Amino acid sequence: MQWLRPNNAKRILFFLISDTLLSLFTLYSAYLLRFNFEIPNEFLTPFSLIAATFIILKLIFIYGFKNYSIIWRFYGLEEAKNLFFAHILTYGIIALIHIVFPSLFYPFPRSVIIIDLVLSLIFLGSFRLSKRIILGIGTPRESLQPTLLIGISPNTANLIKSTLNGESGYYPLGIIAVQEKNHNMIGSTIQNITVSGLDHIGDLVASKKITAAIIDGTLPNEYLRETYQLLSDAGVNEIKRSRLLDNTANRIEELSVEDLLARHPKDLDTPIIGAFIHGKKVLITGAGGSIGSEIALQCHRFGAAHLVLIDHSEYNLYQIGERLPSAQLHLCNIIDRPLLDEIMHDASPEIVIHAAAYKHVPLCETNIHAAVMNNVIGSRNLIDSAIANNVSKIVIISTDKAVRPTNVMGATKRVVELYAQNVDSRNSEIVSVRFGNVLGSSGSVIPKFKAQIEAGGPITITHPEVTRYFMLINEACQLVLQAAAIAKGGELFILDMGEPVKIIDLAHTMIRLYATEPIQIVTTKLRPGEKLYEELLIDESEQKTTYESIMIARPSHYDILSLNREIDALTTSSDPRTLLRHIVPEFIDPA
Repeated sequence: MQWLRPNNAKRILFFLISDTLLSLFTLYSAYLLRFNFEIPNEFLTPFSLIAATFIILKLIFIYGFKNYSIIWRFYGLEEAKNLFFAHILTYGIIALIHIVFPSLFYPFPRSVIIIDLVLSLIFLGSFRLSKRIILGIGTPRESLQPTLLIGISPNTANLIKSTLNGESGYYPLGIIAVQEKNHNMIGSTIQNITVSGLDHIGDLVASKKITAAIIDGTLPNEYLRETYQLLSDAGVNEIKRSRLLDNTANRIEELSVEDLLARHPKDLDTPIIGAFIHGKKVLITGAGGSIGSEIALQCHRFGAAHLVLIDHSEYNLYQIGERLPSAQLHLCNIIDRPLLDEIMHDASPEIVIHAAAYKHVPLCETNIHAAVMNNVIGSRNLIDSAIANNVSKIVIISTDKAVRPTNVMGATKRVVELYAQNVDSRNSEIVSVRFGNVLGSSGSVIPKFKAQIEAGGPITITHPEVTRYFMLINEACQLVLQAAAIAKGGELFILDMGEPVKIIDLAHTMIRLYATEPIQIVTTKLRPGEKLYEELLIDESEQKTTYESIMIARPSHYDILSLNREIDALTTSSDPRTLLRHIVPEFIDPA
């Protein structure tokens, strides 16, 4: 029935009534204990006033410590601590009143204050814990999954509490201390659950018939990957991750492949990014794409004064415009130099970030002219227009495919790197930033694999030895801005992408994470222009920066007049591949 359903008002009223009755009981019991169960009549005369004072003060402080807004079955250590503080304040004030106004409660035995304090804490605290105890006893373990909790943090007790109430479907039977700082806890217990080391995962899974694991959401990624592999090898198929929502509640959610691949650079310097972006006018090309839109969002978060977003896709530009309603939107193809000049002149940006490019390798192979026009001519237009309009900083987004390119897309991006390093920048500082694949981008293999798994398979990979670098899209974009912030002009920055990942291993991982039935992996063949291994450096002569995640490649000198003539020739040549090989000698063209 509707009136029986609990809500906050009913919960507060319930505890107010129960606390009042229990407080009357404990106070009278304190009198009984004080007088050996024979209370003299004269001490009962002021009892009503004393009881009213005790109860009113107690209810006020318990309410002030938010002990009435707690859901009964989730009552725990933090709430018990607040109840204790409420009692200390209550009885401290009562003792003070008795000292200052001794005649107010006369006659009144002072020892009753201490006795009632102890009794009240016991009875009110036990009453609040009773539902958890009853639910814990009443929950049939058979209906819950035997579970390992992975990692120890201040959130662990909350996670245990939320699982033991029986609502999550998991029952913790062991805790694994992963990080070295927690190894001293091995052999001890947390809420009667024994803490073990990583080397005991296999034994625990076998002996306790573990079928699930919940990984603490604060566990660093380098431990996360190792632990995931150990759990998978031990036969644990259901692996979740917990996230603390509001210091008390946990959300247990699916472990994603992005969680496993993300590397979270430790030297991300958000203050320097903020100082670079805050209060500036920023123009971003390709702003509707995966990289461009994330950079636009990051610039907004870091306090850009005004955003000018350019894209030639109406739908993509509309989408980012919905997320950034204050931004100025321009439908513009960067091949259109006059329109680009007009936008640049009117906007007067202080920072230009060039993310517009054709990036899909097979499409660029079969549409060479379009790739050259967009990636080379469009980029040259953008750089020249920004220089002509005295833009302070020009940031060019490049790619690992520009290193010893084996495809048209990579070769065109390498041409842009050469142009950016050798053009007369006049009053502008031009910097290029090169990185690999980003998780969550429209061209990433992960959405494709997910779709293939949802369709029942097979997953198709081009070669069992293909490896790629991966980074979270937001972290890659923040590192781009960080590199731009420290740039002096003319640099080609390389982002440290961590260790490369074999695509076939990624496919197996995604099958374990997302598949509900067996999925086959089928090998096709390398696509036109596709590499087995991506590289981020041309050679080992890179220069280190103050940040471990950002390096500088050796500068490449190229006569700018010759380069401009060769770029012009690309647009009319009947054999642009040969010209690209001339400009980029390291271009290994399999065609």
